[in-house]
Amino acid sequence: MKFNDIKNSFFEENFKVIYLNKKINIVNYKKIEHFDSNKIEISYNNGLIKILGNKLVIKKLLKDELLINGLIEKLEFR
Repeated sequence: MKFNDIKNSFFEENFKVIYLNKKINIVNYKKIEHFDSNKIEISYNNGLIKILGNKLVIKKLLKDELLINGLIEKLEFR
């Protein structure tokens, strides 16, 4: 196993979007560009992700991680 593999397992460096149980977990984003209860836009190194739905709420807000909950209808990557 390479050192970078070990380092990445402890310190995630890649942008990730995980959808599970009506929640979206986003890791290593750059900035929240827009936020309201119907649309959240998040920028990352290679673009923008747009989350559309109803009653969208940011349940967890850390420097490099977000957890979004609500009635998620659509994800757009730009």
